[in-house]
Amino acid sequence: MNNNSNATHSEDQEIDLSQVSKKIGNAFQYFLDWIFDGVLFLKRNIIIISILFIIGAGLGFYLDKSEKVYSNQIIVIPNFESVDYLYAKVELLNAKIKERDYTFLTGLGIKEPKKISKIEIEPIIDIYRFIDNSEENFQMIKLMAEDNDMQKILEDKITSKNYKFHTISFLTHGLTQRNTTLEPLMKFFNDSDYYKNVQKEKIKNLELKIQTNQETVNQINGILNQFSENTSSQQKSDKLVYYNENTQLNDVIKTKDQLVNELGYLNVQMNDFKEIIKESSSTINVRNTKSVNGKMKLILPVLFVGLFLLAGMLRSFYKKQMIKRNLV
Repeated sequence: MNNNSNATHSEDQEIDLSQVSKKIGNAFQYFLDWIFDGVLFLKRNIIIISILFIIGAGLGFYLDKSEKVYSNQIIVIPNFESVDYLYAKVELLNAKIKERDYTFLTGLGIKEPKKISKIEIEPIIDIYRFIDNSEENFQMIKLMAEDNDMQKILEDKITSKNYKFHTISFLTHGLTQRNTTLEPLMKFFNDSDYYKNVQKEKIKNLELKIQTNQETVNQINGILNQFSENTSSQQKSDKLVYYNENTQLNDVIKTKDQLVNELGYLNVQMNDFKEIIKESSSTINVRNTKSVNGKMKLILPVLFVGLFLLAGMLRSFYKKQMIKRNLV
């Protein structure tokens, strides 16, 4: 019984292997036939394919030359906690651009509004500036990072809006100028009665603080000058008194250094406070080559030839199915 059973099992395995081998051979032969049919198709239609390729390349070169897209960027500083206000303004602009509300855009002073196709804003992630001289921000980041991914925290919308610098980007079809797009946009961003009032109060407080610090520095300078005159005119024999005076002098000098550094920071802040949304830098008319921009001379020839080949494959498939079903 066992011998017969083993013999039957061996025969079944041989049959299975034979069938598998036959299927592999048929599939390989089908693949070779498909390759050969493709070669014959290319040979029969080489002229048509060449013409389509040339037409596609020519049309692509024309489109790349005539339809140039440019990227434009403005790096800004939203002052007086106006980040949410700025983001809302950009969203409104983007909605008007999508709606093709050229009357609204022209009313802002934008010339040739049809050129603008998209505008968006994003923060410039700078964690070091964010936590610099701010223990509160440092502790917040530290606390949030304990249970979450640090990268997600840095890119989170709530966190990112607290960064100092933000980039406003917009695309234009064709070249643009500062006075036609950038300046009207900045004027629109700074048009807020509420933030203008906040700006006035902030500048008043800043001016008072600068004045107070400057007066304190002047007083310290007077003390240092007086000490220098006393030192040069008198000889001090008591070393302990000399030590105590030098210790106090060091404290005075440290205080002066801190005030001078703070004055430098306040003066920079005063310059930033000149506008609600302060322009830091800008770049315009940078050729955009993302997506299909500037690549039509490569895309169109491949597209035209590909569509022709696909049509040929569908036609061949249709004929084979008709013959198979005896419908010819």
